[in-house]
Amino acid sequence: MIKRFSVLYVGQIDLDDVGANGRDPDGRRYTNKQLVQSFDHAMALAKQMDESGFHCLWAAEHHFQREGYECIPNLTLLGVHLAAHTKNLKFGAAFNIVPMWHPLRLAEDFAMGDVLTGGRLVFGIGRGYQTREVETFGAPLLDQDANRELFEEQVEIILKAFNQESFSHHGKYYQIPPSVPYRGYQLNDVTLVPRPLNLPVEIWQPVTSGRTIDFIARKGIKGMTALTGEKIVGQFFGAYQHAAAEAGRELELGQDLALGFGFYLADTVAEAVDRVRPFHDERYKWFAPFGLVRYTDEQGRMWGTPGAPARTPTVEDGVQQKAWICGPPDVFIETFRELEEKYPGLEDIVLQWPEGMPWHELSKQLEIFSREVMPAFAGRS
Repeated sequence: MIKRFSVLYVGQIDLDDVGANGRDPDGRRYTNKQLVQSFDHAMALAKQMDESGFHCLWAAEHHFQREGYECIPNLTLLGVHLAAHTKNLKFGAAFNIVPMWHPLRLAEDFAMGDVLTGGRLVFGIGRGYQTREVETFGAPLLDQDANRELFEEQVEIILKAFNQESFSHHGKYYQIPPSVPYRGYQLNDVTLVPRPLNLPVEIWQPVTSGRTIDFIARKGIKGMTALTGEKIVGQFFGAYQHAAAEAGRELELGQDLALGFGFYLADTVAEAVDRVRPFHDERYKWFAPFGLVRYTDEQGRMWGTPGAPARTPTVEDGVQQKAWICGPPDVFIETFRELEEKYPGLEDIVLQWPEGMPWHELSKQLEIFSREVMPAFAGRS
């Protein structure tokens, strides 16, 4: 049963000359004064969401984004700041790129944010997918096996730090604590100070593969998948339920998962598709080269694999794949009710702010959504 609606903002500024025939993403350059516009956008978005009854503002951690698409480098810092200017809205990390952090620094920062905001931060973790930032910070990404190995050890440390009053860890990448003398005794454990007040910590991770699903289901981590074709969503959701059962957690199909969509509201489907097209196309100009097109063809083959499409998707592709919802409010309500029948455990829907859409237009979209769509699912928490 769908209970909560959230928004994902990856940190873009108001981009100029957007669309399939607009500026080349790699040729975009903006001044520092322009790039910090993302923080003004985050504040305006948070205030509107808070007043409109949304659940959580999710944001993405990225670095060195001179192109203007993803300009937020620290999600805990942003969440604490925005929480001070809002009343009820939660602030989610989608996602902290763990290999770029020391795991204890990340855990410590989140714990302090949890205390300062009264539990309004939501912890999210990811492995990263952009070489410019991950490799620049000294972590592996091109070597995917090393990246996964490092990430999984870091997560072990974070979970120990959150959940144990004192702990030690001795692995391939980290010796915590080091065997050193401290005030006359040999150090053999440490304590995270502060630890989160709200335990267990709710943790989310993006769902991108079967190996990810097995890991997060085993660890009790929740999964988010967004802008993904319906066949792949069905596979991911079924695999998560099965893996959770093998780990001793019996879940309804869709439980502990969130599903995200690109979207546009208008009087007709055709009008919505036409209006969102430049913003949709701008998004995929930037993201498609990273392999972030999770669609299948009629034979169930992933786009980009032999025999399947390898082109940049259109809005029509997204609507056909049910990764984008376009049309009047009734279309959204019907889509969500169909999802409730298919995935009875699903509680969280995430709307993606389409990259390239200016803030004033998104603001109008969210106003319509909160007025015309959300009331149909109200009173379910």
